[in-house]
Amino acid sequence: MKELTEYILQFGNLNKQQIDLIERKTTVLELKKGEYFSEAGKIPQQVGIIVEGILRVCYYNNKGEEITRYFIDENHLVVDIKNFEANTESAEYVQAITDCKLFVFSKQAWEELLNTIVGWDAIVNKIIKKALIIKLERRSPLIEQDATARYLAFLKKYPKLTNRIPLSYLASYLGITQSTLSRVRKNLN
Repeated sequence: MKELTEYILQFGNLNKQQIDLIERKTTVLELKKGEYFSEAGKIPQQVGIIVEGILRVCYYNNKGEEITRYFIDENHLVVDIKNFEANTESAEYVQAITDCKLFVFSKQAWEELLNTIVGWDAIVNKIIKKALIIKLERRSPLIEQDATARYLAFLKKYPKLTNRIPLSYLASYLGITQSTLSRVRKNLN
């Protein structure tokens, strides 16, 4: 739980009693590669902080093609906040693309913390704000760029992710086919 405490304390101050309560309300969730943190068509029921591993957010377009929107790695929040708050069904999947370990709060535990800890809402707002900024930064690059430029931009921005995610997901994220990605990678070597 040390990682959880360090993560939360980046966003505000809490006393030992408050930290103990947060730790009691937290569970550890281990996902195997391919398992889902949340699924389209279901109401999100939990908030997670990734300790180890990478998740991806994806959906199926009207042609039935799987599209990867972005990746979430260690020390980042994972929640479909809009649907979690509104208690509505999600349109996206959040899937483990490596084995993952997360600290998880159930919806009930999250609301209890909001109602119990003075200042928790301010900390949560800072965490969510950071997550939204990262989400916007991690969205797939502009379509105006050619495939090589998109790939190079990804390598520059996320060097630690490149060797940890399947090429099919990376190609989907970049908005190109896997064969195009292979050609780009070959031409760069």
